[in-house]
Amino acid sequence: MKKQSLYIAMVGLPARGKSTIATKLKENLMHDSVKTRIYNNGNLRRKIVRTDTSDARFFDPTNREGVAIREKIALLNIKRAQKFLNDGGQVAILDATNVSHERRENILSLLNDHPILFIECINDDEEILEASILRKIDMAEFGHLTREAAIQGFKERISYYHSIQKPLSGERNFIKLDSLNNKIIQEEIAPDIPYHDQIRDFLVTDTVKHLFLIRHGETHFNLEDRIGGDSELTENGWAQARALAHYFKKKQIPLIFTSEKKRTIQTAEPIRDQQEDCTIIPLEEFNEIDSGFCECMTYEEIRRDKPEVYYARKKDKYNYIYQEGEGYISMQDRINRGIKKALYLSDPMDNIMIVGHRAANRMILSHFLFRRTEDVPYIYIPQDKFYYISSTQNKKLFQLKSYHP
Repeated sequence: MKKQSLYIAMVGLPARGKSTIATKLKENLMHDSVKTRIYNNGNLRRKIVRTDTSDARFFDPTNREGVAIREKIALLNIKRAQKFLNDGGQVAILDATNVSHERRENILSLLNDHPILFIECINDDEEILEASILRKIDMAEFGHLTREAAIQGFKERISYYHSIQKPLSGERNFIKLDSLNNKIIQEEIAPDIPYHDQIRDFLVTDTVKHLFLIRHGETHFNLEDRIGGDSELTENGWAQARALAHYFKKKQIPLIFTSEKKRTIQTAEPIRDQQEDCTIIPLEEFNEIDSGFCECMTYEEIRRDKPEVYYARKKDKYNYIYQEGEGYISMQDRINRGIKKALYLSDPMDNIMIVGHRAANRMILSHFLFRRTEDVPYIYIPQDKFYYISSTQNKKLFQLKSYHP
């Protein structure tokens, strides 16, 4: 039986997650023995263009020289993708903005030997875009610029692409994807498009290849059995953080996601310091459960002074919501959003680390590992061990590991 071949053309403004989605598709298709290759215009530009292309004016649609160079690069990748499929490849992914109608018409006219599926990545979440831009300007091409100049230049680059943007509409085969929430907004796919069921499943599923889920080290509040607050690490907590740093020293951890609380950031700092290139990104979504008017109390104080709270929560811990605070059930949306932010900002092939809290980490685990809701508040989250999670379409692995020698 002849193997089917397909072109996938990514579409979307810069910093919308196109390359992350492309890498995710390749990884999953290759796992299913589908020969797949990515042709990224930006990578090719940085490799063959000797002049400085970090200047936003290079992307100005009225800059004839810049347009000519970018069209040449696009054509070169189109030809390479075509050769790959003609030589026995099965899926060639064109990873570029492709936001103009003219560029997509050119792709359709030149690649008429196999079906084409357009995938448009859409995300207008300002917080995520800001974080994504900060990740982009870490690239070597921005190394000669100040942080402020690099940010401003990248935003100008986005505005140039925005000026020529025409969203997908008339193309025969396309998927519009909310790339932050892995949600398909609109789709038009002919039945004869190969691998479309697999592709659709990959796009809407949260997958993580290597996730290290860590609880912060011991705090002064832990010793006093107090809940919530913003306590700092004890000496033992700092020792735990240093032990974690030693354990992960030989693993590449590009990003560490924490909550906004001191204890998670303090736990992450020694780990970051042992890495060659690592950034800590605090996310409010990973904050510990807000215990409202019980914040900073001990469990014994709650039992003694607020017995109605103590026994109501004991009866139904998952659904109980603290007055002026929250509960496990009301944490779910923000925790899920935090997970999606972390996955969006990370390369699918990279190790990902989250340093969180006991309740927050229980909710993160339950996102990937099925648990009855009534059992979630009792998932074991120790401070001297961490969870390793690998959750894909083809594998579910959860291991509780010690980081001590």
